[in-house]
Amino acid sequence: MITKPKGTKDIYGVEAKRWQYVSKVIDEVMEKYNYNFIRVPVFEASELFHRGVGETTDIVTKETYDFTDRGGRCMTLRPEGTAGVARCFIENKMYGDNNQPIKLYYNCPMYRYERPQAGRYRELTQFGYELIGSDDPLADAEVISLAVNIYKILGLKGIKVNINSLGDAESRNNYREALINHFKPHIDELCSDCKERLEKNPLRILDCKVDADKEVMKTAPKTIDYLNKESKERFEKVKEYLEVMGVEYIVDPSVVRGLDYYNHTVFEVEADIEGFGAQNVIGGGGRYNGMIEQLGGPSTPAIGFAAGFDRLMLALEYEKVNIPVNESVDLFLLYVNDDEKKYAAYLTNELRMNGFVVETDYLNRSLKAGFKQADRLNSKFTIVLNSEMLENNEVKIKNNKTKEEETISIDALIYYLDENIIEDENCGCSHDDHECGCGDSCKCHNKDNNE
Repeated sequence: MITKPKGTKDIYGVEAKRWQYVSKVIDEVMEKYNYNFIRVPVFEASELFHRGVGETTDIVTKETYDFTDRGGRCMTLRPEGTAGVARCFIENKMYGDNNQPIKLYYNCPMYRYERPQAGRYRELTQFGYELIGSDDPLADAEVISLAVNIYKILGLKGIKVNINSLGDAESRNNYREALINHFKPHIDELCSDCKERLEKNPLRILDCKVDADKEVMKTAPKTIDYLNKESKERFEKVKEYLEVMGVEYIVDPSVVRGLDYYNHTVFEVEADIEGFGAQNVIGGGGRYNGMIEQLGGPSTPAIGFAAGFDRLMLALEYEKVNIPVNESVDLFLLYVNDDEKKYAAYLTNELRMNGFVVETDYLNRSLKAGFKQADRLNSKFTIVLNSEMLENNEVKIKNNKTKEEETISIDALIYYLDENIIEDENCGCSHDDHECGCGDSCKCHNKDNNE
């Protein structure tokens, strides 16, 4: 038997419906913030990630899936989304669009060759968004608040934001020198990876999990102590805007993020959920003003956020958030003879095109077995087609909840189903009526109208 590769996951059934629901919520929130969906290729030229993400990051040095195609070109399965979006921005000359800044979001698979663990896979789904073309501190605050609001709308309660600033190029260079001077006398205490990082990118040492508890790490210089005046003032404005938006945050100098392209604001979002584990960061991001120019485009400021979908779903599970899943069909159609079967084929198609969830029998079951199948599908109504009634343009429909049966005209069937299909009073989300963010279609928003 052929099995799925290590670090991958099949998603189907009820779990798939939960994923679809969460994806829909994200889509609707993104629409409210005027972010447009973008889809970039699954594989790109390896050079994109080496130049964009950075030669010293673990993603590039250890985790990418690289291959040479039949044309001899070096290709890489995308390990993250920002570099591909930046390449698309440059290649399609979005910097010439009058509608600036450009706001884009994605929700798609990524590939990283890492050790699989709970909520982390080698094929992972990641959602993220980029705001490109503005260096305003308000843009930083919006990107952070958007992440917080998505998590709150979905029902996560223990959300904490940790923010930091790496400063501009001058500030970062000053900090880099301070780190080298701090770590150099203790180089023998560090792991082999950190020894290599010391000269190439000493900020990456601070993100090391192997040496995290060593005293030399705890006494390392802090980024905010090396910010120049302009960077300090900018960071203060970001914090002011967050406070205006009601976003609670903690300034954490240890937040540096694991990618080379960040400058100024960096942040992480944590979920304080019982049993979720010590690795409770569920998303993060920051500003990357130099990446687009580094990839051959014009100097363009940008900031973004990304989060693992698998980790998000795990957090929702541990938080015991009720994700509404529709496990029923509106109508199950049964038949006895071939003529009735042909009419069932016609009627199922017509009703589906009018917005109803309809099933029929594809295994030539007996009526008894068909009724059992209707029960398994939690069908709200059942119709057994009858040739004599069809000649009179009528059907007998059974309400499977009340067990009542009615004979109605086929011409009136759509109106009958519209009026009689039982809807839940709310969407099943974890929020009070009219206060959830599940979108305009959510029953919470339409409860009064429904009544």
